[in-house]
Amino acid sequence: MNNRISGALRSPVTFSVLAGVVIGALFLLGTGADPVTAYQAVLTGALGADGIGSTLSTGTSVLGMALALAIPLRAGLINLGGDGQLVLGGITTAVTGLYVPLPAPLAVTLALLAGMAAGAAYAALAALCENHLGVPLLVSSLLLSYPAVSLASYLARYPLKEPGSSLPQTRALPEGVALPAFGDSTVTVGLVLVLLAAAGYWFTDRRTAFGYEIRMTGLNPRFSAYAGVERRGLTLKLMAVSGALSGLVGAIGVLSFPYRFVDGSLTAPGYTWTGLTAALLAAAAPLGTVVASLFFAVLQVGGLAMERTTEVPRELTQVLQAIVIVFLAARLRFPRLRLRRKETV
Repeated sequence: MNNRISGALRSPVTFSVLAGVVIGALFLLGTGADPVTAYQAVLTGALGADGIGSTLSTGTSVLGMALALAIPLRAGLINLGGDGQLVLGGITTAVTGLYVPLPAPLAVTLALLAGMAAGAAYAALAALCENHLGVPLLVSSLLLSYPAVSLASYLARYPLKEPGSSLPQTRALPEGVALPAFGDSTVTVGLVLVLLAAAGYWFTDRRTAFGYEIRMTGLNPRFSAYAGVERRGLTLKLMAVSGALSGLVGAIGVLSFPYRFVDGSLTAPGYTWTGLTAALLAAAAPLGTVVASLFFAVLQVGGLAMERTTEVPRELTQVLQAIVIVFLAARLRFPRLRLRRKETV
């Protein structure tokens, strides 16, 4: 137990987070603000009685996108098309909920599945571009996001636009076509679905041969290929799962308040890039991804409370995120440099 605690305290992640907190405190002192008061406002605003609901709602989307991007990242694959898969899943969910003549519970289930299928198919398209056309996954996934976002924007502004509204949004979903919420909060069953996805990721990663293949590919692609892991098939599978989770996050966003697809509402908060940051911070480990997602959700929600309480701009929390990642990258790089120097000596 002591060795585990000692290892956690000396880990690059712990060092990076602490370095970010210290440098953030220096920034606050430079602006004339009290760091203790500012950080207290972040924690109170995000985890207090008035903010915990917003933190869990934000955390649902951040964690969902973090899992979506961590799964391929575990195998050394980077999916930068989260926005496109997220939005495509959301607009598909809206269309399904609006036009499928089924009882509300069945309509919700079908809408969720449709959103996941749309995200999975679009992510698989990026994998096929790499496998058969030689387009790097980084490029194909990123560039495919633009037509998906543009298509969803067009549908929300013209064919599906709510009559008489000046906002670029679809009509509201029929009565009852929504995810159940916990009490009067904005937290829905979507949080449970994302946590189940995280549990499934952990089980696959730690208890199955497929999870071992994924980790082995991420650590040494050449060795995994020599061991018989088929790279193209693995890429297609992981991208499909990644896209399905992104589509699930989009579906949850549409099936929650305001129960419609609003152009830009899924991409404006930056869930994709926050999720990618959380996945990178946790090195795509299942439990670490959950903790890192909660950490960034607290920063995102608590930043608003800090701005109200101390008049410190909430953009400081984005600076903290960037500092954490920079220190993490440096911390992981410097030991390798020291080892090389010792070898040369």
